[in-house]
Amino acid sequence: MITEKTFRNDGYAKVTGRAAYADDISFAGTLHMVPVYSDLIAANNVVVDASEAMKVPGCIRVLTAKDVPGTTCFGQIEQDYPMLITDTIRSWGDVVALVIAETRTIALEASELVVVHGDPVKPVLTIEDALKPYARVVPSYGDSNIVVHHRMRHGDPEAMFDQCELIIEEDFETQIIEQGYMEPEAAICVPRHDGVIEIYGSMQHPFSTRRFTGALLGEPLSNIEVYTIAVGGGFGGKDDTAAIVCARAALGARLLSRPVKMTYSREWSMRESYKRHPYKLHYKVGVTSEGQILAVKTQMYADSGAYLSVTPWVTWRSTAQCFGPYSIEHVHADVYGVATNNVFTGAMRGFGSPQVNFATEQLIDMIAQRLNVHPLGIRRINMVKQGSSTVTGQVLDQHTVSMEEVMNSTVHEIGYRKKYDRCSHGVSETDELYGIGLSISYRGASLGAEGMDFCSAIINGQYDGSILLETGIHENGQGSESVMMIVLAEELGIQLKRIRYRRSSTSTIPDSGTTVATRGTIMGSSSVVIAAKNFKELLATHLAERLKCTPEEVTFHNDKIWGLTFAQSLTWEEAMKELFLQRVTPYAFGTFKAPDVSWDDTVGQGNAYFTYVYSCQAAEVSVNKKTGKIKLLNVVASHDIGKAINRAMVLGQIYGGVTQGIGMALSEEIKREDGKITTLNFDTYKIPRITDLPEMTGIIVENSDPQSLTGAKGIGEPALELIAPAIANAVYNATGIRCTSLPLSIDPQELK
Repeated sequence: MITEKTFRNDGYAKVTGRAAYADDISFAGTLHMVPVYSDLIAANNVVVDASEAMKVPGCIRVLTAKDVPGTTCFGQIEQDYPMLITDTIRSWGDVVALVIAETRTIALEASELVVVHGDPVKPVLTIEDALKPYARVVPSYGDSNIVVHHRMRHGDPEAMFDQCELIIEEDFETQIIEQGYMEPEAAICVPRHDGVIEIYGSMQHPFSTRRFTGALLGEPLSNIEVYTIAVGGGFGGKDDTAAIVCARAALGARLLSRPVKMTYSREWSMRESYKRHPYKLHYKVGVTSEGQILAVKTQMYADSGAYLSVTPWVTWRSTAQCFGPYSIEHVHADVYGVATNNVFTGAMRGFGSPQVNFATEQLIDMIAQRLNVHPLGIRRINMVKQGSSTVTGQVLDQHTVSMEEVMNSTVHEIGYRKKYDRCSHGVSETDELYGIGLSISYRGASLGAEGMDFCSAIINGQYDGSILLETGIHENGQGSESVMMIVLAEELGIQLKRIRYRRSSTSTIPDSGTTVATRGTIMGSSSVVIAAKNFKELLATHLAERLKCTPEEVTFHNDKIWGLTFAQSLTWEEAMKELFLQRVTPYAFGTFKAPDVSWDDTVGQGNAYFTYVYSCQAAEVSVNKKTGKIKLLNVVASHDIGKAINRAMVLGQIYGGVTQGIGMALSEEIKREDGKITTLNFDTYKIPRITDLPEMTGIIVENSDPQSLTGAKGIGEPALELIAPAIANAVYNATGIRCTSLPLSIDPQELK
């Protein structure tokens, strides 16, 4: 049955304002909680004095670490993040106390009266200072500021450098970036009469939230039920911090036996929440005169901030994809996470790839320029092809390797060759310099060897023929629920209107991993296929006699269940009633386990991912000679996403991802002074405006992936991670100036 391909089950509620977000939810008797920070960046022997705050009428309680029944520190990898600090402050984002009052206004007033004392210590604020021989150790664990070191050893690049006609060494630097979601962190927690704490929060992963909350309360996970509600964006940023906000509100609810709401201001969110890792990258690349890359050595340093969070996973992806979509025999990489007293860094869309791509795709153009070879030619020589081996030793023979196909698609659509010949290279008769640039990437789909990949789905048939569906994929606003419904409708041959996506909770569906890493569609839809298979087998077994055929002959299409002839069929309403009469529950559960991957962390070799997404983006720019202002004129983005289940949403993800990448390229940067963030709202932290955006064309390339049960892969992160180097290459071709740090900036004095 052909089902509708442009569909959002939550579209009407969101465009009419009916969707309820965390701050929209209220319960009778709700108390309000606000955080208390200190101006200290790093300090020992911290003491909190809340005596004056408690004198404010309506202030109910001020919570400190002494009030925590469980553990104050938790984390996804290392349990080092203080949900409430005990006696040590390690960053400006640390929360020292929580004020609970009858109203938010009272809580804010009382929070101003909380006094924090401590013995300041000199903070470690740069990677360079953190790596000094006698630097003060920032983490609460270990004896070094190097919190992770990933190695890749593939071949012998040092021996090969002697055989290279061209060697390029270059340094690159990427900035700190805020995820920029419209809805700040918020949570409301309700103590139930049966002892369970209910949590409604703006989060990306309910199960992470449950784990953080269980740790803080010192209670079993079964005491905590986290509900899925509408989320106003996440982009990786609403995992750790959002989970901690929920846990703090749950602590207040548990201790006071009343509902507690905690809604962050934008300033609190940007002060405390983790950011994208800023990177410093050094590359040495050896090339033959024909343009073949023979050898690469790279060292990367990522600022982890004061706490570990997911730095090991982010830097692992940088290792596995350390030189982009190129097949190179001799590569050594060392990737380090380094602790400082800065606000910590964690997950953001791209997860260690945007930083690497910014460097590698510019290096490719630099090689082309030095050898006087076309940039497309250098890429064709070195890119991965069908059966190629990656830098991790993985042979790409289990799916369609479409790197050249997507590049050709972009090149043709934008007219790259002719426009490349018209680039200004710093010379023009007008004030505007023109340039076009391009970049390519491959991205390992889903978690790969950095995590465990599996997902579950539940199908529950109802007496009236309607169907409830839920999966372990969390809806963050990306449209995952709609995708799952479309897949189920096609698998069962039914109309979409029969399906209701059930609001799930941590008590109704098993943990299926975080909704990150472009894994929602590939994992969730595959689990729906398995659940649907089990559901159809159950129905066929018990309806075959009524349909006068064998179970194997039962089919599902045209919104009915069929036997061998048109005369023998059942509507879904009739089928569900028949099962009820047979005392059979029309219920199915399915789990999809991703194909096996492998990894040897000592040498950074193995089958890092079970499949890859292939992408190419090109950008046209003009640069004003008098002001240095960079203006985007046009962007074309081609992505092989396997199979498009909902084409309109795929295009939406492409345009949204490109927009975020434009912010990374041209305007976004968290600014800090002495460890304090100074860009605390969108008046100083500049995300792209609609007037900053160019014409954009998205091209969907489909090569159904055999590793996915629907043929689909994903698009969330690939759309973001390669536009910055495309713009950087375009700027170079316009001005002749190579920008090796982000955000891109051109000094007009250099154009004279």
